[in-house]
Amino acid sequence: MDIIKFLDGFTNEALLEGKPSRRDMFGTLGSLGKKAVLSAIPFGLATMPNKTFAQDSGSDPVSALQLALTLEYLEDEFYDLALQSGVLPSGRPETVYMQISKHEQAHVDFLIAGLEGAGVTPVEKPTFDFTAGGAFDPFNDNGVGQETAYAQLLALAQAFEDTGVRAYKGQAGNLLGSDFLTPALQIHAVEAMHASEVRRLRGLKGWITNNERGAGMPEATQAVYNGEENVVQGGVDVTTLGSDAPFSMEASTEAYDEALSGDDAVAIASLFIVSE
Repeated sequence: MDIIKFLDGFTNEALLEGKPSRRDMFGTLGSLGKKAVLSAIPFGLATMPNKTFAQDSGSDPVSALQLALTLEYLEDEFYDLALQSGVLPSGRPETVYMQISKHEQAHVDFLIAGLEGAGVTPVEKPTFDFTAGGAFDPFNDNGVGQETAYAQLLALAQAFEDTGVRAYKGQAGNLLGSDFLTPALQIHAVEAMHASEVRRLRGLKGWITNNERGAGMPEATQAVYNGEENVVQGGVDVTTLGSDAPFSMEASTEAYDEALSGDDAVAIASLFIVSE
């Protein structure tokens, strides 16, 4: 199955009126084949317990997929609630959020189907608190006003998307040798496009400079950007490169995006997960 063609089906504007059912998605994903999926994951890893949240990021394909699924659950529910909130302005913001919502559901259903096809019970969807214990009011449930709620809605979307991009990159090594490496990289690319779109809605550059979270981002989101100031790539200090003059720190950090460890991704997501 070509995952690019599968995801392209969710970029058609005609589909913005309604999401496909999970049953329909499973029918499409069934072409992956259980045998092919099982061959990608060692049998010894198929016994990972069903947890409310993958607290240990692990170093194997199943753990990587469970972590990815948890992050996709978070994004999928966030965009669903955002679209229901009445906070989004009509026009481009609403259209962008509707399209991203399509993609996030596609990612959730793909990961669930893949894990189940391998005989692994997907991690349960956590209970999310997008207020982070009352620090935010992105859906205007507590009456902060539409303008403030919309600003928070964009800030959280940026944090979630930037986290997802770095987290997928950080798990690529754990998927080496599995049939899921290519789909994960394809999803990673789509998440990067989401991140750029959201940043543009906020009036920012589509990429990250140094470890700057950007204007209007709460200090609590800084963990998403820590490490982005790295300028050593493949053992080379890229600030020493340049045909006419060395690249600036700004240009050097914008040209490369950094991976996020599983543990760091878990710590960030945990801010929005209700402990049981």
